[in-house]
Amino acid sequence: MPFTYILYSDKLNKYYIGACSDLERRLYEHNIGHSKFTSLGIPWKIVYTEEYDTLAEAKKREKKIKDMKSRKYIEELLAKGRASRS
Repeated sequence: MPFTYILYSDKLNKYYIGACSDLERRLYEHNIGHSKFTSLGIPWKIVYTEEYDTLAEAKKREKKIKDMKSRKYIEELLAKGRASRS
């Protein structure tokens, strides 16, 4: 199933927003330094997920969250109780 997800790094005190079809694989990639940005914040943890029927829908939601450019918006999503238990 495709997901929109938010990761959090204690080390950087930052969130990362993404979308993928295999959440466990993608988290693994982030935590082995697959991308330059996320390699700085290892270890990342999943703090929020939304499941979609298609990857296109998940990517559309990812873009919407990123377009908000707001930590406050992200933390409001987390506070609404839709946060992942991972």
